[in-house]
Amino acid sequence: MIHRAAAAYVAICSAALAQLPAIAASDPFTPTYAVLDYEGLSGWSADDQQAALNVFLNTCGDMKDADWQAICHLARDSTDHARTFFEMFFAPVLIQDGTPAVFTGYYEPELDGSNTPSRRFRYPVYAMPPEMESGTPWLTRREIEETGILAGRGLEIAWVDDPVELLFLQIQGSGRIRLPDGNHIRLGYAGNNGQDYSSIGQEMVRREIYEPHQVSAKVIGNWVKRNPVEGVELLRHNANYVFFRVLEDVPPDAGPKGAMNRSITPGRSLAIDPAFIPLGAPVWIEKKGFRGMRRLMIAQDTGSAIKGPQRADVFMGTGEGAGREAGRMKDAGRLIVLMPIQRAYAMLIEDIQ
Repeated sequence: MIHRAAAAYVAICSAALAQLPAIAASDPFTPTYAVLDYEGLSGWSADDQQAALNVFLNTCGDMKDADWQAICHLARDSTDHARTFFEMFFAPVLIQDGTPAVFTGYYEPELDGSNTPSRRFRYPVYAMPPEMESGTPWLTRREIEETGILAGRGLEIAWVDDPVELLFLQIQGSGRIRLPDGNHIRLGYAGNNGQDYSSIGQEMVRREIYEPHQVSAKVIGNWVKRNPVEGVELLRHNANYVFFRVLEDVPPDAGPKGAMNRSITPGRSLAIDPAFIPLGAPVWIEKKGFRGMRRLMIAQDTGSAIKGPQRADVFMGTGEGAGREAGRMKDAGRLIVLMPIQRAYAMLIEDIQ
């Protein structure tokens, strides 16, 4: 089946290539492209491509271009031949712009909370107010908290017991709240106040509270608990404030929704810069350092700090353990995008021209 469909796929790709945008040669930041072979991918033969194919199938149906749609159709008939499928219909493309590769990790926080406020649960998680447009500059974190402009308007989704964990929930952009009865509220990103994000860890280093290697989420949390007054001021250094929405359609055992509005998968979903890598594309990563990785992942998410063709964020899962793993990750390496073959060579030709 997979061989009989190849000719039809090539015809579809040829038509799709005519719609590809040209690369502006005058742009000093124009990336370069190199088409590699699979023998040059370190660890390729040892990876579980079947696991990656299963994740690819979760979102490939949402990719709009004709060549991707054709590949997605073929993928559904290739579930017993995952490695052959990827090698037959994709070419590995190394995209570079002169900046070194950086891999970080992210996770879905899980906080203790309640549907009603109490002495313990007194930090509200807010939905976005109707008068605000996401990304448009609005009140700062300090102004929101000091004026109480959101309080008592029915915007409270829940209340949590830790302001630092709430901050990290906002940084991650999605998460779960564990209620006293054992149920959960799943939260998705709704928008932000349009103010710039500032790192609390970097601010602690600037104030000479800690050395860079000492800073972690747990260290920040413990310091704020020991210094409640100064801690509030420290957290307000980050003017950015994130609002949430309740996700009713995500099963408790599924991952949070990524940028493609589908659940993402720990260890196989990747946040990338869609200016260089199409959402939904397979991406081979060779990550060094902490828990080095050689595996095929799927680009299913984005992030405000993920910029450039060699920048990626690995989704590590849900909860405190995943958070610890993600927090230790800041590593070098390289990432290689698997592109439909004719699209890959068209990019290479445009680069040469």
